[in-house]
Order: sequence, then C-alpha cells, then structure tokens
Amino acid sequence: MYKFSCILLIFLAASGVFAEANIGISGTVDWTDMQVSSQVLLDLASAGLKLPAGRTQGETFLTSGYSNLISSCLLEIQVDSSSVIGDLVNSGRVSLTQIEQVALGAKTVAPALTPDMRNIFTNQTISMSSISAALLQHNRPSPVMRTLNPVSSAGYTGIIIIAIDELPMHGMKSSSLAVPCLFPKIWDSKMNLIYERAMLENKDITMVKYSSIDNIFKNNPTGLSDKLRETVGDKPLRIFARGVFGIKPTDLIIEKDDAMLIISSEENRRLLSQGKVVIILDDSVLKYEFAAR
Repeated sequence: MYKFSCILLIFLAASGVFAEANIGISGTVDWTDMQVSSQVLLDLASAGLKLPAGRTQGETFLTSGYSNLISSCLLEIQVDSSSVIGDLVNSGRVSLTQIEQVALGAKTVAPALTPDMRNIFTNQTISMSSISAALLQHNRPSPVMRTLNPVSSAGYTGIIIIAIDELPMHGMKSSSLAVPCLFPKIWDSKMNLIYERAMLENKDITMVKYSSIDNIFKNNPTGLSDKLRETVGDKPLRIFARGVFGIKPTDLIIEKDDAMLIISSEENRRLLSQGKVVIILDDSVLKYEFAAR
C-alpha cells in the first residue's frame, strides 16, 4: 500500500527473535479523543513460558514487541492531504528514530494476565499532540493572513467548522466526506490560505481537534460538550465548510465572508495561532482500528 519496504526490513530484522512467539498488537486511532490506543498481547505457551517463573520474561517480550509493532501502525497516520507519516520517513523529512521515540513516550498500563492465564497483555496510549509535536519543524510561527479591508467582527473564543456532509471537491466534479489528519489546511472560497501548520504558536498542542455533531447539541446554554468548551470556549464562531481540497479530502474551504470574520481582528486571528479550532466530521471517519503481528 505504501512504499515502506526498507522500513519493514528493519522491523522484520528486529522482530526475528520473536518469530516463534505469538505476539500481536491491536488498537484504535481515535480522532475525537486525539489519541492512538493499543494493546499488545503475548501467548505465553508460544514463547515457551510458564507461570510464575516466566512472567518477568513475558513482560520483556511485551515491551520489545510493542516497540517493533507500534511504529508500523503509526506510519499510516494521515499527516496532511498528500502524505502519511511513512511518506515523511521515506523522504527523510522525519527519521524513524523520531517516531520510535514518540512510541516509547506512550502512557502504559502495567502488564496483566488474561483470566485463563494463557496470555499476558499491556495497554498503551499515545496522544496526537505528541505525534504532532515530533513532526512540526518551524521555530517561529508564520503570521495569520490579514486584510486591508477588515469587517466588523465580534470577539470569539474559538472556531467550530462543521463538515459532516459530503462536500464538493475543489477542481473536480465529485464530492466527498472530509477526513481528519494532523495538519489540515483551511482555505477561503477565493482559495486564499487562512490556516496551516506553520501558524501554530505552541508545538505541544494539535492545530485542530475533531468531534462528532452530537457534541455541539448538548442540553446547556452553549450547546457544547465540556470537552469542546475546553478548546473553543463559550462563544465560538460556528461556520459551515463549503468544500474540500487535496489529494485526500482533509483540507476545508470556507466562505470568504466567514474567513473575513476571523482575519479582521487580532483577537480572532489568535484563535488560529493558538489552535482554538474544532472541526466537526461525520462519525464514520473519526475512528479506525489497526492490527499487526
């Protein structure tokens, strides 16, 4: 699917010692929680291990197995409209070591045995913000687009862009659901670039967060879930995407009038540079599962 031949050779060589052991990883890439969760499970008998003496060695197998298996799953995460992480590694823009360091920084739950005592497993969680930070390369943020003819605009606490339906694909006679990625771009209807990764001030946060439609229709004065309010506050600007752009439909097009509300004041421009942006997508694109052995 992707040109990962050289990378896979490294993985295969590193995992050769576990060839006889039945060890695998499964997990979920969840764009609503902005995290990658995984579970590594080892069949103790396949590794020639018996309890209780073999538990410590089994835990060592889990640690090594996780390191070998998770990186190949991370390589398929969509970075932007034209590339996944594996593409960046292949091109030399990111090193495999950087991705491995992200994997090693996962929050890990202590190993445990399955009820039948035949397997030992452990769970890990990697935040999207840690992946994003590893890939961002700018030292100082680029300025957000300004306008010579600002319009009167209220001061907002965040930006919500709704893109749950199939949208026209720019330059094509077709439509598509928008899909999530680490670094989506936002364009106005005149194809002026409104937001991109280099505008982010803080590398420790993601440039956008994703959510499902139900989180903007809660039974409270703002209509927002508590989680969304943490990002966009109580008075966000709510706008509808009008199209998608890119090889993968990750980039959103908004009306020029909506873009003007954002770029007409310093206060609202800072919402972009501070990552106070939430994109509402169809539930079907917000989560997917992976597995490897």
